[in-house]
Amino acid sequence: MLRLIGVILCAMLGPQIVQASPIRLKDLVEFDGVRTNDLVGYGLVVGLSGTGDGLRNAPFTEEIMVNVLERLGVNVTGEQFRPKNVAAVIVTASLPPFARAGSPIDVTVSAIGDASSLLGGTLIMTPLNAADGEIYAVAQGTIIAGGVTAQGDAAEVTQGVPTAGVIPSGATVEREVAFDLNALTSLRLALRTPDFTTASRIEAVINADFGRHVAMMLDSGTVQLDIGATHMPSPAHALGRIENLLVEPERKARVVVDQASGTIVMGEDVRISRVAVSQGNLTLRIEEAPLVSQPNPFSPGQTVVVPRTDVGIEQEPGIGLAEVSGGTSLSEVVAGLNALGVAPRDMIDILKSIKASGALHAEFIVR
Repeated sequence: MLRLIGVILCAMLGPQIVQASPIRLKDLVEFDGVRTNDLVGYGLVVGLSGTGDGLRNAPFTEEIMVNVLERLGVNVTGEQFRPKNVAAVIVTASLPPFARAGSPIDVTVSAIGDASSLLGGTLIMTPLNAADGEIYAVAQGTIIAGGVTAQGDAAEVTQGVPTAGVIPSGATVEREVAFDLNALTSLRLALRTPDFTTASRIEAVINADFGRHVAMMLDSGTVQLDIGATHMPSPAHALGRIENLLVEPERKARVVVDQASGTIVMGEDVRISRVAVSQGNLTLRIEEAPLVSQPNPFSPGQTVVVPRTDVGIEQEPGIGLAEVSGGTSLSEVVAGLNALGVAPRDMIDILKSIKASGALHAEFIVR
């Protein structure tokens, strides 16, 4: 029955699953050594309109402010000051591959104290370090905050996240990553989703493009390219030639469900063996409505509370015992369940039960 409903619904709405199309090689793999590097720094934002850190709650803000002023030749030792227009922040950025000295990069600024907003603030010169402890960039500039806060005596409204913002092109690269691409004699292509079939297809497409054996699959996640066998002037020329080659990727049968939102995502290769499905909701309702019994005025007796209980069991409409024939696709089953009015969360429970029975042939992921 479910298969019939699914077929009818698919015929009415058109094809529900699009066949896999070839994807560019650059969208399937990462080139070994061609990668970004994360940078982080600790800095100070000034120029805030009374929305900065409370220095009593964030003593590290006062410490960095003193250090900055002393570097500028201002002696504040022993001085007592409590400004509200400064905030300590963490600055993060990503250093792109082959970034050269003087190149601008974007940075993200996030408050780490009790500042209520970074709107309108200016980040003071902040060095950005990589994992090796070396400084690779320096950030400075006006922050574009991601939200705004309005506050009155009895109410406060916050839209977005005013304690974090960005500075487009706010950092300048000062040191280049030591990586000589031209010195490589071979290059590994790392698949973002490891799969033996996809790696084999990548090997075949590259070899067919060059007309000789230049690529070899090492495992499900790696294909090695022999730069010398390509007869290209440099590794960069070889990568520029192969990165736009089209490959049809293969993927595992997988079902992903999100219980919080009731979302179900499935692949086209998911199949269900012969199985019977029955679903229904049983609701137990108990209501207490106590009745107060009070005697007439000046009469003997006392006030008592008489219990009144209303108990009921309701069986909500569900689907009866329905049989799914072998080889049915999951999309047809879900379409049939939708046609029967099954709620998304009930549908997730049904899919869990089908998986537990061993009839759902796919990786089942619950988030």
